Amino acid sequence: MTSVETIRQSVRTAMAELLDLAKVREGQLFVVGCSTSEVMGKKIGTDSHIDVAQVLFDEIYKAVKAKGLNLAVQCCEHINRALVMERSAVTWEEEVNVVPQRHAGGAMAVTAYERFEDPVMVEFIKADAGIDIGDTFIGMHMKHVTVPVRLSIKEIGGAHVTACRVRPKSIGGERAAYNEALM
Repeated sequence: MTSVETIRQSVRTAMAELLDLAKVREGQLFVVGCSTSEVMGKKIGTDSHIDVAQVLFDEIYKAVKAKGLNLAVQCCEHINRALVMERSAVTWEEEVNVVPQRHAGGAMAVTAYERFEDPVMVEFIKADAGIDIGDTFIGMHMKHVTVPVRLSIKEIGGAHVTACRVRPKSIGGERAAYNEALM
């Protein structure tokens, strides 16, 4: 079984690498999807752990806030992968009425809902970067064009980890020129 401190260090390392490589700017939106069941070596949605979620949330939130980003936490499929975010970060997103529970939303969403100053639930976002811990499929909440960010951390506990960022669409044809810094 993976220790809480090992989980803490793994997520800290993954977040530092991701935020270093993601080309994010202050005020942008960062999404996290996380299965604490997977982190603990179980099948997604079967063994939700609030204590593990609290460790993960603390490290992710600390890293995101240090970069001046806004955090959105994806819920599980039982509430249609709605998201928890701070009301102050809402721009165009429409609020929905649902409160995440341990087995309908997941431990990470419950933790975010409890720890955010003024949580709001939304159904859709368009994030600029994100981390997926446990194959929760955050892609539906990313702007186009999403590109992978390769991290040295491939697993947190028993959960597979992937990360991504977005870049502007490259438009035009063979005569177009592009800003390489945005690629």
